[in-house]
Amino acid sequence: MTTSVDRLATLYFFHPAQRIINRFSVELQIPILMYHSISNDPEPRSHPYYATTTSPEVFDEHLQYLHSHKYVSLTLAEAAVILKSGHPISGNHVVITFDDGFRDFYEVAFPSLQKYGLTGTMFLPTGFIGNSAKNFKGKPCLTWSEVKELHRGGIEFGSHTVSHPKLVEMDAEKLRYELQASKVDIESRLGGTVGSFAYPFAFPETRRSFTSKLRDMLEEAGYQQGVTTSVGIAGAANHNLFLKRLPANSYDDIAFFRAKLEGGYDWLHRVQYISKTIKPRRG
Repeated sequence: MTTSVDRLATLYFFHPAQRIINRFSVELQIPILMYHSISNDPEPRSHPYYATTTSPEVFDEHLQYLHSHKYVSLTLAEAAVILKSGHPISGNHVVITFDDGFRDFYEVAFPSLQKYGLTGTMFLPTGFIGNSAKNFKGKPCLTWSEVKELHRGGIEFGSHTVSHPKLVEMDAEKLRYELQASKVDIESRLGGTVGSFAYPFAFPETRRSFTSKLRDMLEEAGYQQGVTTSVGIAGAANHNLFLKRLPANSYDDIAFFRAKLEGGYDWLHRVQYISKTIKPRRG
């Protein structure tokens, strides 16, 4: 276990405070977990905040915790409908999402989800999904035959663009292509409507003109719900296309994992927002 400032602040201040607040809160919220690779592959970055790999052992511990605490897993589409309704729900609910379409989802994550009776939503960068395995970020990705098999097994698939670019740097024509072509490709392969989208890279929430344009293009393309990398539990107050998520990786022991699920990590969104506000001024 690696000790970090955000972990210490979460476990010893923000989570205890949030648990008290939760006793009196009636706000409708659903935690949306964000995973990437489920493997023992090494990562170049050392700080836990940036890690995107979760070991199979830690992932199993996370799922075991959700199962033992009677969390009901929802697809993103199901959660979005509940959040939009604004009606309170009883019990614990969670959305388990995966970005980047790595093949270790098929080999490791999906069997673990089945083991605990849970489901998930996978976001595909369609340019890296082929009839034979392609590589993305040095890792093999799913093939379309595996995507179809997983879909039959109850996994929801959404778009993660075509080429996983920094959308904020693209002109309108290229941006529209990334949103629409990926959606059409998945729909043609699976024979159904794709309504979910995941924003690649850090979500530029302080760039209001861009996020407004992005929202319009997502709606134009037919997306109903979407997730970002903005940290926090998704709430009814969030726009359905820009829902917050909780990053998860190998550094999340059960105490930290529980704190994230219960809102103890949401304070970090303020830090994120301030950082995004200041950085453009430095450029």
